Amino acid sequence: MEGWIVARVLHVIGVVLWIGGVAMVTAVLLPAVRRFKTPEERLVFFEEIERRFAAQSRVTTLIVGASGFYLVHQLDLWWRLARPEFWWMHAMIVIWVIFTLMLFVLEPLFLHRWFIERAQREPEATFGLVARLHWMLLGVSLVTVAGAIAGSHGYLLFAR
Repeated sequence: MEGWIVARVLHVIGVVLWIGGVAMVTAVLLPAVRRFKTPEERLVFFEEIERRFAAQSRVTTLIVGASGFYLVHQLDLWWRLARPEFWWMHAMIVIWVIFTLMLFVLEPLFLHRWFIERAQREPEATFGLVARLHWMLLGVSLVTVAGAIAGSHGYLLFAR
């Protein structure tokens, strides 16, 4: 099997696990956690689940980034980044950068501490903010996935 095929398989599986996990956290976990009786219960449970999901997300975003770069390089797809009809490639890169910064830079440096402190002071507002941000990231991610699927099968928006 050629290397690019393995890379594509790893890329798609990584995206499924990563964005599927974001969907589960957004649509299932956050609403369930907000129904806990006390803010303390909410925070402890959310932290436990989010910690485990963050570990999985770190691995899958690394796989997605490495396989994506490999595919662009191996298949010589750099030219697509100069064409608007391949907007979904730009979107994939932007979303990957946002999640990578969140997981590897912002969360360890200050975001985790900020979340804990704010959730202890204002639990409802904090979990509401987290839910809104998750829905926004999930929505943009799903539009990107849809665009990538359509685009990789020949449907190109803005085609000349």
